[in-house]
Formats: sequence, structure tokens, C-alpha cells
Amino acid sequence: MANYTEEDIRSLDWKEHIRLRPGMYIGKLGDGSAHDDGIYILLKEIIDNSIDEFVMGAGKTIEVNVSDHKVSVRDYGRGIPLGKVIDCVSKINTGGKYDSNAFQKSVGLNGVGTKAVNALSEKFSVQSYRNGQTKRAEFEKGVLVKEEAETETSQRNGTSITFVPDNTVFRNFRFVPEFIENMIWNYVYLNAGLTLQFNGQKFHSERGLYDLLMRNVEEESIRYPVIHLRGNDIELAMTHGSQYGEEYYSFVNGQHTTQGGTHQAALREAVVKTLREFYKKDFDATDIRASIVAAISIKVQEPVFESQTKTRLGSLNIGPDGPSVRSFVNDFVKKELDNYLHQHAAVAEAMLKRIMQSERERKEIAGIRKIANERAKKAALHNKKLRDCKLHLSDEKADQDLRLATTLFITEGDSASGSITKARKVDTQAVFSLKGKPLNSFGLTKKIVYENEEFNLLQHALNIEDGLEGLRYNNVVIATDADVDGMHIRLLLMTFFLQFFPDMVKAGHVSILQTPLFRVRNKKETIYCYSEDEKRKAVARLGGKPEITRFKGLGEISPDEFGLFIGADMRLDPVILKKDTTIKQLLSYYMGKNTPDRQEFIIKRLRVEKDIVEEEQVPV
Repeated sequence: MANYTEEDIRSLDWKEHIRLRPGMYIGKLGDGSAHDDGIYILLKEIIDNSIDEFVMGAGKTIEVNVSDHKVSVRDYGRGIPLGKVIDCVSKINTGGKYDSNAFQKSVGLNGVGTKAVNALSEKFSVQSYRNGQTKRAEFEKGVLVKEEAETETSQRNGTSITFVPDNTVFRNFRFVPEFIENMIWNYVYLNAGLTLQFNGQKFHSERGLYDLLMRNVEEESIRYPVIHLRGNDIELAMTHGSQYGEEYYSFVNGQHTTQGGTHQAALREAVVKTLREFYKKDFDATDIRASIVAAISIKVQEPVFESQTKTRLGSLNIGPDGPSVRSFVNDFVKKELDNYLHQHAAVAEAMLKRIMQSERERKEIAGIRKIANERAKKAALHNKKLRDCKLHLSDEKADQDLRLATTLFITEGDSASGSITKARKVDTQAVFSLKGKPLNSFGLTKKIVYENEEFNLLQHALNIEDGLEGLRYNNVVIATDADVDGMHIRLLLMTFFLQFFPDMVKAGHVSILQTPLFRVRNKKETIYCYSEDEKRKAVARLGGKPEITRFKGLGEISPDEFGLFIGADMRLDPVILKKDTTIKQLLSYYMGKNTPDRQEFIIKRLRVEKDIVEEEQVPV
């Protein structure tokens, strides 16, 4: 047994600890291809500080500029006190948010966020403007490299922070503008009167969560006008649509709690209870919540989140002396929603029709659903399609970092499935194997999810039959060949998810796996290339006449090599729904009858082997 002495005890300074254990501070790392990757948490930490200034009545405009790798945020708040500029970005547990008189109901209370950004940035600079004076400092990976003396300035009060995430921590990272745009919209929805400029474009909202729903719901699918309710420290907007599943947007003190928590659970419970009492009928909870789209925002004193990234609320009470979150939300919904429905008979009638329609639909497929679920349970004991992992997103007692890393690869063919299965991390990566091309589900009802064995087994593997609450994998990755058949399978799977589980796509859980097209190597070095351009650069770098291998299918990549592409350097293209693209329009275009427009679109984009060029990620 090894000796254990005082020499084995080591103390790290703040930046060493953050860089050694970044997941403790910002969740998973990633390369920017997922909305919850670390680089967006860095950006959010900086913007949160500016939002807190706005909430305290200082500064109505925040300017955010982001390129592929660099971020600048300028607010017009009070500015960091000049004597504490360096301390506030480089000393753990130093900040203004411990003083309840300076900041109330703030998101960040632990004084860590900005320091984590500093420590995890290749370059970081902070400049404060305060009462005609300014002070600036520069850091590299948390180390102070330049401190400027205080000077006079004509700039308005506020703080400016610029940073470049460290490429050795966030490997091959790139900011995706669509993710940032969604983040910016959420900030303005939750802060009436705030103007946020993102890369020169202005974002502003007058009606808060009402505007949020109108932006995120296809207007033609709304069954009745959005119900918008406000109270002290709570705001709610809700409607029913025509889509399958439930869709929630929940916020605490302006923080988007993408994984829900006590407030979101309370809302789901309160809506069911209130509507049962209003209609005086004991509706099944799933019928009431089917196709619901709702947004809730509450403010809590000293919120307790389940991780530093603040994506799930754990607080049981509104404040030290306040009611429980559950009763607070329940009481508000019971009173305000009940009053609204009594005052708006047409809305109440339309809501009742939607609930009764869901009830009919559920009963119509009850028999098929029961048989399919029994079949799925039997298959679960010896499901050859699923090679499961040990941990899951729904394992609340598991480590947060590992839960966020849980991934299901959906593959086609025995060889590709075999390679991924042998190369995967058994703790967090699972594989679901398709027999061949899945059914084209376009235009079909959810009945097909139970009638089609493959779809039913996939639904059970994901555990999404009753919504995203029990989703077992944070990342669902479609891994198909980059040929015509692989692209077709990709479209068929995306049709399945978009049609029956759109909330999964909107929540950023679905991605496409990029795999290398070429391997370029000599006796000393091997380089994997994802495009023709990368191949040319690799050949130039290695010189001479290196060996070039073209991978035509996933099955040609050995398990040892595959391990390199689904590990720390995994490249994913997120499936993103743009605001001006409705699911119905999208699926009708790509999966409907072959219209002349689509034929022209395909012909213009036909490529042959020698024409392959590097492509940027294109949102759906």
C-alpha cells in the first residue's frame, strides 16, 4: 500500500482548480455544437451580470458581439468599482451580489461565474467605466498580464468584457449564432424595457412570455389565443397547439432552466388540478397536458440550483420566509387561470374541445398502445436493437457531468453499429441499431409509433412516450453514412422526431454525427479530414506523397479509429429549427410528394465525388 503523507496533500489556486475541474463550474465542455455546451455558459455568465445591472435600474441597453471564436459584451450599468476591477474577475467569492441591498433576486450569487470565464479563456479583458474614470486589465488563462492605470474617459458608465475561450479546453469550438439568438430572445422576453443588440441586430420585447410563445409556436396550429397572466414574482403564458407532446419554457430570476425543476413540475400539476375543477370533470392528466405549450417565470430569493450551470431549479421555497414553490405556483394558477377562463368563455370552450380531442385520440389507440408496450417490455429484456449504457440523463442521483454526456447513437447496419458499440464509452454512450430504412412517417398519426415495432422500441429506449421529463439521453445522435442512402435514413429519422416529438428537437437534443471523409497519413502522423479542404491542408502539412484513404461508409472505420470520433473531439451538427420555418412546411417540402420546386432544389445541389467541398452547418 502506498504511503499517504502530508506531501500528498495539495492546494490549488482558484484558476488551477477551475481549469482542472471545469465541469464543476460550467457543466460539459463541448465544441459549441449543442446549446448547453460550455462556451455558451461562459457567454451567459457575462450577460447575466449585465442583466443584473439592468434589473437594479442601471442601463437599458446591452451590446453583444460574437464571431466564431471571440465574444465582447458591453453594458451601461454602474460599472465595477475601479478599485475592485481585478478582484471581481480573478478572486473567487468576491463580488457585489452578497449584499442584498445591491442585488436582489439575482441569478448569480456565488461569485464564481466571471472568474470561471477568465480562467477558461485564452484571452480575457475587462474594462470598467465609472463617473468619468476608466480602468482596464488583461488576463491569459486567468493570469493577469496587463493592468492599466486609471484614466479619464468620456464613455458612459458600464462594463466591457471581451474573451476568447481556450481552444485547449474547448477543442475545435465554434459559436453557433442560432443558439445565441435564442438566448438573447429569452433575455428580452424576461426583462421588459431591455434592448439587447446582438451583432448589430436589436432585440426587444414588450409583452414578455406572450411574445416568447408567439415566436416559438406555429401560429396556424394554436387552438386558442395565448393566455398571458402576471403576478408578483410570477408570469405565465400558455396555449394548446396541434403538435404531439408537451413543451415548456421555464425561468428563474431570468435564468432559462432548460431541465425544469420544482417550478415547472408545480406548473404541470397546477394546470391539471385547476382545469379539472373548472370543467368539473376528472380528465386524465395526459389529456389535459397533451399539446400544451407554456412558459413560466418566477423570482426566488437565494435560488438553489442543482448545478453551477443553473439549468434545473432545486429550491423548495420562494424565499427564507416565503411559501413553497409548489404552493406559490399552484395558488397563482388556481386563482388567475380560473378567473381568466370564467371571463373568456370562447377560450374555455376551445380549450375543452382540445382536451376532449386528446382524450378521444388516446382512447382510439389505447388497445394498440397496450399491446405495443407489452411487446416493448418483453423486448427490453433481450433488445438486440439497443446496446444501453450504464448511466442516464434521468438518473437524478448520478453526477451532473455524466448525465449531460449521455448519448444515444442511432445507426444503420451491423458493421457501423458494431464499430460504434466497440468504441463507445459504456458508462454514457448507447447504440440503437436500425434494421434498414425506417418507415416514412410523414402525414401519419401517432398510432404508427405503436404499430411500427422499430419506432415503438426507439420511443421506449428514449423513454419519451409521456414527454421529455423522463428522457434517458441528453444527446440523440443520428449516425449514418454520408451517401444517398445514409442521407435518406437521416431525413426519415428527422421526420419521425419532428412530427411526433418536436419538443425534443426544439430543446436541442437531436444532432447529426460528422465522421471523417478522409484519412491522410505517413509513417509519423495520421490526420483525419472532414472535407476536401481539410484534406488539401493535411497533404500540404505532411508533404511528399502521403497515403490517402477515402471512407465511403461508417462500416469501413475500425472500432479503434471510431473511438477518436465519438470522444472528446466528436463533431456534431445540431438540428436547429429556424423561426421562419414551420415543421409542417419543412416536412411537406422534403417528405411530401415530389413537387417541381423540390426537384429543382435537388438538381441544383447534386454533387459528385470530386465536387465535395467544405460545408458550414446549415440549420434545418
